[in-house]
Amino acid sequence: MSIYKALTIAGSDSGGGAGIQADLKTFQELGVYGMSVITAVTAQNTQGVQGVFPMSAQAVEQQLASIGADLRPDALKTGMLFSSEIIQIVAAAIESYKWERVVVDPVMIAKGGASLLQQEAIDAMIEYLLPLADVVTPNIPEAEALSGISITDSESRQQAARKIHAYGCQHVMIKGGHEADSVYATDLLYDGKSFTEYSSRRLHTPHTHGTGCTFAAAITSGLAQGLPASESLHLAKNFIQAAIAEPLYIGSGHGPTNHWAYQRGQRLEGAVSSNTIIVSHDVYAGGTR
Repeated sequence: MSIYKALTIAGSDSGGGAGIQADLKTFQELGVYGMSVITAVTAQNTQGVQGVFPMSAQAVEQQLASIGADLRPDALKTGMLFSSEIIQIVAAAIESYKWERVVVDPVMIAKGGASLLQQEAIDAMIEYLLPLADVVTPNIPEAEALSGISITDSESRQQAARKIHAYGCQHVMIKGGHEADSVYATDLLYDGKSFTEYSSRRLHTPHTHGTGCTFAAAITSGLAQGLPASESLHLAKNFIQAAIAEPLYIGSGHGPTNHWAYQRGQRLEGAVSSNTIIVSHDVYAGGTR
């Protein structure tokens, strides 16, 4: 029996809905053994972030070394990295240990508006980390920050995806969750040759804390098990759709998603697929093929 292993390099969420906690829950639900390197400890709940306490560079480096010496991950993801120094340490470890199947979730801003990535760290992410990424998963504000392009329509989103891809990553998935006025939540994937849209019916709920972390962790789980990027993205889209569709209704603010909803739906023979609409197609400059 093969035991697939995935590593998350991210911040701790005391409320349990995002960060390390969300990643490990997602890995477990998708049959992957989860490991972690904590970059910062946050004091937060569904109402917002009350404090951010970064780990020292030495602490991050030692955690990475411990994993590298004994528990080679089959895939890994990064989340909140906080500073340019930590980003460079993480990138150096990925190269040194020759870790593969890297998912970068460029976490910059929490749901409540608190900054989770220092401004100077964006340049370090572009220079050191994105060239190592198999998949990078920015939402629209993050894609704007990384590309310097204002995203107002499908054409500008494609331009931003091309710009981010040019930094050296293999796949760019710009998430569409911030387009609140649309009927569907449409994520745009660019692999350097063509665009593919992954769409699911938009669910209007405040209980979306940790969606970005969970989505990226689900992609990582698929990659860890040897799935190609396209199948891992499809898996993640279904996983997060189920997690949002069956909220837990806890907390008085932006509540967490339901990490066990996907597997529960699978056991109920298709409950997930009946609640999810996936439309994938190639998109070219001249229109949809």
